[in-house]
Amino acid sequence: MRSLLGLVALGVALIATSVQANNFGDYSNLPKDLAAAATAYDVAQFKADKAELERVLADDYTLADTAGKNLTKAQFIADQTKPGNKTLSVRIYDQVSKVWGDGAVLAGMVDAKGSSDGKEFTFRGRFVDVWAKRNGQWKVIFTQIHPVQ
Repeated sequence: MRSLLGLVALGVALIATSVQANNFGDYSNLPKDLAAAATAYDVAQFKADKAELERVLADDYTLADTAGKNLTKAQFIADQTKPGNKTLSVRIYDQVSKVWGDGAVLAGMVDAKGSSDGKEFTFRGRFVDVWAKRNGQWKVIFTQIHPVQ
């Protein structure tokens, strides 16, 4: 089953539902540039926007996925944009944020519904995204996600 990070912030490929119908993260307490980057990341995952994912993920990005595998940026993007994978709804809540100079950790819970390889799924998990400001741009450098009951 594809990695479920796209359900964060996450979720993944949107076809049938508008972005406004979902509950993405509340980044109102973050610096404006980081808040904009985090929102862009959430929406890019949900819409499976390859160009935006390329922009917001660091070249050395690593995802520690729900199957215990480490995925590279290229592997994650290929998985997120794979035909047959789509997210119908996502809700991010119970958020935690820690920000310092040129780094940040954004974490929380995510509930998502959609399909993966043509099979419907419901997912609840906890995620942690590590961000770094590089050359004046916020980039996600690491994500870990795991399912919870």
